Formats: sequence, structure tokens, C-alpha cells
Amino acid sequence: MNLMTKPKSVLHAPEKFFIGGEWVNPHSDRMLDVISPVTEELMMRYPEGSTEDMDAAVAAARDAFDNGPWPRLSPRERAGYLRKVAENITERLDEIAEAWTLQVGAPIMLTKKLVPQNATLFNYYADLIDGNSYSFVDERRRADGGKVRVVKEPVGVCAAVTPWNAPMVLLSYKIAAGLAAGCTFVSKPSPETPLEAYILAECIEAAGLPKGVFNLVPAGREAGDYLIRHRGIDKVAFTGSTAAGKHIAAACAERLARVSLELGGKSAALLLDDADFRQALPSLMVYTMPITGQVCFSLTRILVPETRKQEFLDLFLGAVSNIKVGDPSDPAVHMGPLAMGRQLERVKAYIDAGIRGGATLACGGGRPAGLEKGFYVEPTVFTDVTPAMKIAQEEIFGPVVCVISYSDEEDAIRKANDSAYGLNGAIYSADPERAYRVARRIRSGGLTINGNIVDPTMPFGGVKESGQGREGGIEGLDNYIELKTIHFA
Repeated sequence: MNLMTKPKSVLHAPEKFFIGGEWVNPHSDRMLDVISPVTEELMMRYPEGSTEDMDAAVAAARDAFDNGPWPRLSPRERAGYLRKVAENITERLDEIAEAWTLQVGAPIMLTKKLVPQNATLFNYYADLIDGNSYSFVDERRRADGGKVRVVKEPVGVCAAVTPWNAPMVLLSYKIAAGLAAGCTFVSKPSPETPLEAYILAECIEAAGLPKGVFNLVPAGREAGDYLIRHRGIDKVAFTGSTAAGKHIAAACAERLARVSLELGGKSAALLLDDADFRQALPSLMVYTMPITGQVCFSLTRILVPETRKQEFLDLFLGAVSNIKVGDPSDPAVHMGPLAMGRQLERVKAYIDAGIRGGATLACGGGRPAGLEKGFYVEPTVFTDVTPAMKIAQEEIFGPVVCVISYSDEEDAIRKANDSAYGLNGAIYSADPERAYRVARRIRSGGLTINGNIVDPTMPFGGVKESGQGREGGIEGLDNYIELKTIHFA
């Protein structure tokens, strides 16, 4: 099956599932729709996986893990396959960028810059297990002098359940690390964005991985819930909303299946009183509303000193007013539409809540002029926001930023931590060591001093309701490992 041969052919709807190394017909005739975020029209229809399809995929992954060669290959052999997958992905970067833009509405100027991360992840984990930096066997000695080997083994058959906002990279984080560990997979992408998972399946097929190591069944909620509860699944790796993550954690707890969760965020950008606002502005413009704010690590709360609040607003609001909103396929556009109609309604409801709650609507809040169709909303900034407000506490997942003022450093730290989430953050200061001291007091899985960096070769994940476990880096590989202690008597 060759899903795509050139960028525009991403409109060709998938017709089959990838199970046991073969492209197979669905068990049912149910279909899923993909709606264009730009035109609001039907873009494609494709088959919806059923519980029977999930059974077949889990059985194939189970057989590949229990009886197949993949977990028993040497790390170097698995690394060779991962590099082939990376090569195949690299050949199709334009298609991946086009698919992201078409399904989600992410600007093509951004997707083209970001899609190389997918191959980077497969090459990184190939290099990690092929060198001396990661050991699967640790030789130790007991107090009595006896020999012990602590062995790192793959956790087993994994379900990769991924969201619609950044479909390929969030899948690649899981698949690259899990394959490196020796796991096998059933992938269930978001029903709104199936195309990238199909591209990955084709890249894995072309790389010659053993049958059943990677299986793909796009599905809706019913079959997805069936998958996470399946007794043949040893681990669920999920990225998505906190509410869905809690549901998955509860379902997995029933049989103590392993789970890793990368969930929501309400991350703060804290500008200390000595920060250079002009130097901070470029990273704030990129990371407060990336992909129309539909990114978990967006810096959606900006904390500024009361004494410099107006100075900041003059700079920030001026820059926001210059954001070009429009057709995301136009390389000159900075911001496209929201991905779905339900997201537009959600964001509008939060904007209304901000106004009712007493915040000041400094800019935006409506539909951009000249864009009568599409799920568009203006870049929106609220000022005079207090931490107790709904818009300051809940993840909006849209281009809505709250500016919160503080009195001193202690007040700033307190307000930054006043959140159920703890995924990301940024500290801006003329003194990096001062910023580091403040960063150590912020309860967050990751922070950047004077910017916002997410590096796939470093661990990423959250605390509190932002999830558990880490993706990326050495820790991302550990996510797919079980420890076994073998004593020599």
C-alpha cells in the first residue's frame, strides 16, 4: 500500500489497517470523517477500527513479542532497523508537513521546520542502544560477594494512543523509544488525524521490521477504550487531555498495566524584574500561541512585575497585532485555524468566561476579518487576570494568553505554582543563575531559562496533573523497560 506519492495526495483516504505486517480489510463498514479546518468541508472518509480489529492487532503484537525475533535481537540489530525507518521518514518529510497542515491547520511554515524531529527520534534511539551510553545488563556484587545481573527488558506489548494536535512527532516519541527497548505496538491515532500514522506504518514496512512489531488501527472512543483495557496490552502510552489520562490510568489500574501519561498544561512564562523584555519577546511570540495555542507546553500564563506591566503590554500587544492569520498552506501565514469546530466553540466559551470573570480583553476575542469560513479565532490576550479566574486555571487549548502581574519574587513563584498542572515553563532574567534558583522552586517537569526549548534527546513530561513518566532522552527509553534481577547463588 502506498498511501502518498506527493504532497497533495494526502487527500487520498486510507482504506485498510496494518496488522501482522499486512494491509488488511476492516471488520466493519463504519467510517470516520476528517473535516477541513480551513473550509469546514468533508476532506476524507476512512475506515473506523472495531473491537475485532483491535483483537487482531493485539494478537499480532502479542505473537511478535512472545514468539518473534524482535525482543531477542541484539540492540545493535534493532538500531539498524530504526535507522532504516529514519531514512524512510526523511524521504517523506514534505508529505508529513502537508498532512499536519491539512488535518490540523498548523501553518506550513512551521510544520516544515518541525517535521525533521521524527527522524531525529529514531536516529537518536538507534545511536543510544548501539553505543556504550545505555546498558541493558548491569553487573553487580552482593555484600556476600555473589554475582548479580540487573537486566533491562522490554515491558511488552504497548498501546500507543496519540492526539490530533501534533500527530507524527507524538507518535514517534513513543514508537522510536519502545522499539529500541524491544517492545511491540498497537497504534491508535486520533480519529481526526490518521495520515501520519499511516506514513509511519509504511516507513516501518519498508524498513523490513518483523511482522506484528508495529500494528495500526485508527478508531474512535469505543474501540480505543477496548484497546486500553485489553488483557493482551502490557503498557499504555498516552498523550492527550488530563481528563482522558485519568480515565486511562484508572482502566490500567484494574490489571496494574503499566502506563505513561503526557497530559495538559497551563505553563507560566515568568519575567523577573531584571528581564530584558525585548529579548524575551521573540520566544514568547513563538511559544505562547504555537499551532493556534493547541500545544500542551504553550506558555499561556505570562507573569510580569507590576512596576513594568505597561512596558510589557506595549511590546507584547503590538507584536500580537502583527500575527498574520489565514490559510495555513500559505508560507507567509503565522497562525491558521483551530483544528475542529468543537475546539472553536470551546475557545469561544473560555473567552466569554474571561470577560464575565472580570479580566480585561486587551486584544482579539473574535473571528478575524475576512475569514468567514474555517475554525478561526483571533489571537487573544487578557490582562488584569488573577490566579483564581477560570481562564488562569484551566487549559484552553487555543490562542488565549493571560497576563498576570506580581509584586515581588515570592509572589511570582507563588502565582506560577498556583496551578493543577506542571508541564513546562520559562524564566526570563538578566542573571541566569538567579533564574535557575527560581526555576528550582517552580513545580514543573521542564523549564527553560530565557527561552523555551523542547529537545527530543532530553526528557519531557510533567508533574501534578500534567502526567507521569517522561518521553525523549534516556528516560524515554526507560519508559519501556522492566527491571529483572538475576542472582547467582
